[in-house]
Amino acid sequence: MPGAAGAVTAAACRIPARIDAPDPAIAERAVRETVAGGARLVVLPELTVCGYAFADAAEARSAAEPADGPTVARFAALSAELRCVVVAGFAELGADGRVYNSAAVVENGVRRAVYRKAHLWDREKELFTPGQAPPPVIATAAGRIAPMVCYDLEFPEWVRRVAQGGAEIVAAPVNWPWRPTPTGQDPLEVAKVRAVAGAYRVHIVVADRCGTERGVAWFGAPVIADADGNLLAGPGGPPPGEAGVLLATLDPAAARDKRLTPHNHVLHDRRPELYRETDTDSDTEGAPPWPA
Repeated sequence: MPGAAGAVTAAACRIPARIDAPDPAIAERAVRETVAGGARLVVLPELTVCGYAFADAAEARSAAEPADGPTVARFAALSAELRCVVVAGFAELGADGRVYNSAAVVENGVRRAVYRKAHLWDREKELFTPGQAPPPVIATAAGRIAPMVCYDLEFPEWVRRVAQGGAEIVAAPVNWPWRPTPTGQDPLEVAKVRAVAGAYRVHIVVADRCGTERGVAWFGAPVIADADGNLLAGPGGPPPGEAGVLLATLDPAAARDKRLTPHNHVLHDRRPELYRETDTDSDTEGAPPWPA
């Protein structure tokens, strides 16, 4: 039955993309490699084919396609040929004429869902319109999957929402820009993935871009975290800057069990009545004067 799968092999792909030379064959090779390795769920990076470092909104619009355009159609055809689920980022030209940073979920040749990134990072606010809907939870042969895009993962309530909605796996295309980190430490983004995976007991599969694009370097740190917050794969793998794939086996049933102990449940223990803001929350006596 869809959504009640047994153990699932998931793949997080690390591939390059360049605005000046988009090449869908790079993503296709990665999908074929992972399926040959046993993957049933394949996650590709944010804006998988078209690239990321757009000069301006006009250039982003020129790279955008409708949800039934050639990029998503190509991934759908691959999913039919290889009998897998693919989650891939793309620049979407909506029917409303707006441009979105989106992720498509395709399975067996069918476009199951398109999710529009709700939390835009840095200059993305100049390029894209933020999505206005929460991630869907889709019952697939690889489990109940919820797509997110990059910065979305850093808002715990977004992950909590899909976990509460029955998601077993969060599939997240990302582009994590490189920045210096202390020797031996993973990027902070990896720690955040582990934290929300364990906090809401949901598996998370992250596919990150590699290489350099118009002077922007990427961490190239795909990760697969289980519902206990453990890293099953990543963020290492191929040498930095080189393409490659990570594989790990996930148990969807583990994500359906939200108990931490016989007495604790990550959803039932919530106290939402205490979390609601009040008129005095931002003006509590003795609180520091936080900047607007």
